[in-house]
Amino acid sequence: MSNKHMTKAKDLNEPLLDAPKPLAELLRPDKLKDVLGQPQVTSLSSAQLQNGSYVLWGPPGTGKTTIARILGAETGQDFIALSAVFDGVADLRRIFKAAQDRFAQGQKTLLFVDEIHRFNKAQQDALLPAMESGLVRLVGATTENPSFALNAALLSRAQILVLSPLDESALEELLKRAETYLGEKLALEAEARLELVKMADGDGRYLLNLVEGLMHLPSEPALDVAALGVHLSKRALKYDRAGDEHFNLISALHKSLRASDCDAALYWLARMMLAGEDPQYILRRLTRFASEDIGLAEPQAVEKAIAAWHSYDRLGSPEGDLAIAELVIYLATAPKSNSAYVAWKAAQQLAKQNGTLMPPKHILNAPTSMMRDMGYGEGYHYDHDTQDGFAAQNCFPDALGRPSLYQPVERGFERDIAKRLAYWDRLRAQKQDAGKS
Repeated sequence: MSNKHMTKAKDLNEPLLDAPKPLAELLRPDKLKDVLGQPQVTSLSSAQLQNGSYVLWGPPGTGKTTIARILGAETGQDFIALSAVFDGVADLRRIFKAAQDRFAQGQKTLLFVDEIHRFNKAQQDALLPAMESGLVRLVGATTENPSFALNAALLSRAQILVLSPLDESALEELLKRAETYLGEKLALEAEARLELVKMADGDGRYLLNLVEGLMHLPSEPALDVAALGVHLSKRALKYDRAGDEHFNLISALHKSLRASDCDAALYWLARMMLAGEDPQYILRRLTRFASEDIGLAEPQAVEKAIAAWHSYDRLGSPEGDLAIAELVIYLATAPKSNSAYVAWKAAQQLAKQNGTLMPPKHILNAPTSMMRDMGYGEGYHYDHDTQDGFAAQNCFPDALGRPSLYQPVERGFERDIAKRLAYWDRLRAQKQDAGKS
């Protein structure tokens, strides 16, 4: 690329070679209407944005800091920025003292707290009196789900604005703004230009960082996709093993398996593995799925999960990754049933509701003469001595009757279990009728 963009930069009093500011800072919008890709925010009226406190929730590079700065500038409020990573309660007190002085002169303060989810409860609580009194107007930015990261008191005093990853049209518009600022288009073929936008993965700041890596190249020849890859390394997929993406992707994998969508399940597994998720965590969740969502519809599911776990432990990555992929295929294509899970929950609830009821005496052992005198074991029928191998005696406490907890589905192996239970129910009814006659 030629030096034409350098002339353009100097004309704007922003010498790119000498300025410490990155391109993302130089192109930061100063009007809300110029913020890209967030119509749910930019469509709000100035009256709506005049006084309220907000928490901006979204992934990196979606405009959280920019919007906060604009909210302060457009309302004429002093903009004070804090980082929750570095600043604490003592810093808040100093800010509130200065804000009080400005407030006495009729000037309001907008306090911007970046990474607000990193504030602990005491730090979050320290914000409340200043917000309540109108001393400061809070705008927080977070990449974490506010309902998990922020306490209820703070959330009740602030409106949540959800920011989305920038779509391809917004990123393309941002790329055009960069080229306008530089005074020349990037030397990219059409497919390479699309690839550059995809590399940004919804992050406008990252896109502009990529542009900075290309803007000094000569204008000829235009780079194709392969040549672009030489100059720019592929971006790692966005993933935080302790944050929202971690829980979002495991939820997507779990629900794809439950929906028997094998291809989608493989896709979400690949996303997690490529992003660096711990395979042991994935295998633990898959083993849980085998019990919870497949259960007795396919009794070998848990065995397959444990076998895949052992296989991965012996092989490691990348060879052992295939064992996980095969397990995902097996679980996705297996018949599904949560009847064992539902039955277990129902049994727990029944036990909690009815306390410590005594078992019926006929199914209790009587190792002592005193226990025999008390009726323990009296009237017990040994099932193997009956013609059907089924004595049909009640094993519930006498006060409970016979509640039905396990309801097998008509899928997989549970179809056979359902037939067996129905057969025993018929025998039980016949034997009870015979005992009455």
